[in-house]
This record gives sequence, structure tokens and C-alpha cells, in this order.
Amino acid sequence: MDAVGGRVDAAVLVPLYLDSGDLHAVFTKRRDDLSHHAGEISFPGGRQDFPEEDLRVTALREAEEEIGLPPDEVELVGALPPVGTFVTNYKIHPFVGVIKPGHEWTPQPTEVDVILELSVPDLIAGHEMRRLVRKGVPFRTPTYTVDGHMVWGATARIVQLLLQRLEPLTH
Repeated sequence: MDAVGGRVDAAVLVPLYLDSGDLHAVFTKRRDDLSHHAGEISFPGGRQDFPEEDLRVTALREAEEEIGLPPDEVELVGALPPVGTFVTNYKIHPFVGVIKPGHEWTPQPTEVDVILELSVPDLIAGHEMRRLVRKGVPFRTPTYTVDGHMVWGATARIVQLLLQRLEPLTH
């Protein structure tokens, strides 16, 4: 067993664009009435359609389904280390893609409440370690709060990995 927990592979796209000199990341906020991950903020992504599906293809397909981002408008520039989820037992593979600013988003109405474009400086400024309780289990997690939107859990750990990679560029 490797160091990252999670038995079910999933992939997310971390869409990044440059606007007014600041790097921005694109997130989805899930609908509050969903049975799983209601109201949570995440990167677009999901499970493979079939076991052999290339995880990069999974990330791009899910981004098109969830936010209307065509795969041919994404330049995949790298991958971040996989992140495990504690409750749902996923091993999430994040892929970083550069896109142009100014996209007209099309949220998937059954899943996505709103699409958030958060700047990297705002994410850095909104960082703090917090103790949260989910499903009765207390745990410590990095959180990133921007304009009242709190990113936590696996998505926050992906943001943390992204910021570590970007650190040489932001100083």
C-alpha cells in the first residue's frame, strides 16, 4: 500500500489563468441539496468512466461536464502529488492546466451551484489551520477562505501542494 490513502482513483483539473498579473484558480461550489459533498468547494473532477481511462482524460472530461471548459482550451502543464480522502476513500490525482482568462462558464445544473475564480494572493492571505468536525470526526485541515468561501479537506491539501510548487514564482 502506498503512502496515499484511497482505493478509488479520481482525477481533478486545477485550471489556472493569469489576469492583471495575478494567477487565479477555478473551483466549483457544489449545490447545497446534494447527498454527497453538499456545498463543498472543489476542483472540477471525478472518477474514471472505465478502469483503464487515462486520468488526464478523466480530469478534462469532468471539467467539460461540470463547468463547460472544452479540453482543447486547456494546456496541461503538470501534475501534483495524489491526495487521499479520509471519508470517501478516494485517491485524487490533480492535473494543472493553463487556460485563457475570461471564460464563459456553464455550470452543470444538477451538481454545481456556482463557479469560483479565486486569486492565488487571496488564497494565500486566507490560509489558516483549523479544527473541523465532519460526520462526528474532528480533524485538523488547512483552510483557505476567500470572500466567505472556505476551501478545506482534500481540495485545501491540493491548494497547499499547488502553492508549494508556485512559491518560487510568487516571491
